Amino acid sequence: MEEIEDILMEQKPDRRLLPNVPDPELQRTNSDRRGANADDIVDKVQKNIHENHSGVRFLVDYPVDVTLDSKKGSQKINGRAVDISSSGMLLRVPKKCETTIEVGSKVGLEFEIKPGTMPEGYEAEVNIKATCVRTCSDKDGNACYGLEFETPLLQHISNTKNRFALPTVAFFMGLVVFVIIMMRTESVLYFKFNKWLYLYSIIAAILLLSRYLFAMFYKPVPVDKNFTPPVTIIIPCFNEETWIRRTIISCLNQDYPVDSLEVIVIDDCSTDKSLEVVKATIAELSEKEARYKVAERLSYFKQPQNAGKREAMAVGAKLAKHDLLVFVDSDSFLNPYAIVNLVQPFKDKDMGGVSGRTDVANTYTNGLTKMQAVRYYISFRVMKAAEAYFDAVTCLSGPLACYRKDLVMENMDAWLNQTFLGQRATFGDDRSMTNFILRNHRTNYQDTAICSTIVPNSYEVFLKQQMRWKRSWLRESINAGKFMWKKEPFMSICFYIGVLVPIIAPIIVLYNLVYVPFVYRVFPTTFILGMLLMALMMSLAQKILRKSSTWLYGLWFCLYYEAVLLWQMPIAWVTFWKANWGTRPTPADVEEEKKKKEKEKQKLENKKK
Repeated sequence: MEEIEDILMEQKPDRRLLPNVPDPELQRTNSDRRGANADDIVDKVQKNIHENHSGVRFLVDYPVDVTLDSKKGSQKINGRAVDISSSGMLLRVPKKCETTIEVGSKVGLEFEIKPGTMPEGYEAEVNIKATCVRTCSDKDGNACYGLEFETPLLQHISNTKNRFALPTVAFFMGLVVFVIIMMRTESVLYFKFNKWLYLYSIIAAILLLSRYLFAMFYKPVPVDKNFTPPVTIIIPCFNEETWIRRTIISCLNQDYPVDSLEVIVIDDCSTDKSLEVVKATIAELSEKEARYKVAERLSYFKQPQNAGKREAMAVGAKLAKHDLLVFVDSDSFLNPYAIVNLVQPFKDKDMGGVSGRTDVANTYTNGLTKMQAVRYYISFRVMKAAEAYFDAVTCLSGPLACYRKDLVMENMDAWLNQTFLGQRATFGDDRSMTNFILRNHRTNYQDTAICSTIVPNSYEVFLKQQMRWKRSWLRESINAGKFMWKKEPFMSICFYIGVLVPIIAPIIVLYNLVYVPFVYRVFPTTFILGMLLMALMMSLAQKILRKSSTWLYGLWFCLYYEAVLLWQMPIAWVTFWKANWGTRPTPADVEEEKKKKEKEKQKLENKKK
């Protein structure tokens, strides 16, 4: 299979590997890299986060039309953007250009932000005013100008591109909700003709609409500058040589007290160069960023043999020094303020675990990754947010999740030795641990604790991943069903309905799209319209909340789900005991491959006979 190269945003590298770690020597601060009063910033956590986001520069290559008003009149200059942030850009003008821009001059800029070069929501055609704040030249002698935007870029885009677009989208989303409610009202009227079919449609609509409703009331726990409990980040790693360095640096590069954060990488006997990359990264950070006590806070452990992700996570938990454990996937990258946001819900002593938000890092690779980007955002910002309203998030997702260590250790043996119908559970580690914690404690979701992850960019790998997720979802939903009735009543009802609806869905689709047309000679217009409206609702929510150009891919995902992913569910019903991952060669996958080869060998021998 031909490998597809992922497209990621390219940030301008900082001369420091860990620019966001608080300076223990107070020579600089995170609000002013040139050195400000350190007492100034500890009271302004949210301001620092905003400034950090505004200051992140992305390497780009845009053509830019510049209008300069001077004593000679209005002059036009053609240049190219070298890098850009929300607050400004570095403009390069060819040395042959005779017009220069003086410091303090006001200019008009016209350029297009292309999808994938800046975070989602920035893509737009921009016409903005800016001020020249510095001048320099590059190695080729071209003039370079540092330009500060008159208005922060995202605010400018919202004020122009979204001035009418968002209210229009909001109106149509309200219209979609109204039509769905009217259609379900119609279902009540026709209930006597087929009570089970119409009961399903009513329940499914109520479930979906309630998720969006409760997500509207969700609010993340605000950051308390005085609450920074000690944290251990654990990164289980297997064959991740491409991304593991970036993951390690992002975990250590946190705006969090140096003495309260350690990182442990557990290598599960990788067969590629992952371990060499881990060692090299630790050595590099220890040498270049010694002032941050890297050698004391960053370590690795190699498993004696490949035992799977769950075993690797358990080893990390046992080695951890601190009382809060953060598990991070080896292909996921933390925002510099992820940890300080992630720990805030633990001010509640009954909180057992918290999930951060996972965005897609390789969104703009192809249509499949764009589709997953929409799905991820809605899954977290809507579905998990709705569960968080009741302090009962049913899956603390693998890319970024935090647990109390005492609860993890308390359930360690049961978790490691978990079986289902006599078969050992080797995947679905996040859902499984969540169930152990949620049984007697609260679980939450923190939308401001952000990481980004690499998602499958080929349909073959994607489908294998989805099958694995469905199997673990079935297994853990059955386990969660044993205690969810003890939770808040409405949340409990939603949970059980949320389990039944997707299980029954294939039967409902077959009935409406096959049985009804052939037996009753009726085209399923209402069913198809309802399905499209549900899909459109997801896309419009993405447009309103994320303001991203990928929003239409939500519609495509829902259609793809009905056409393809839905039919994995019946297969998962009868194969949920399988232990292989399908997307990486774990011991279970090796054993599965061995069995296939033995069967093929047996077939050949039978043919010879």
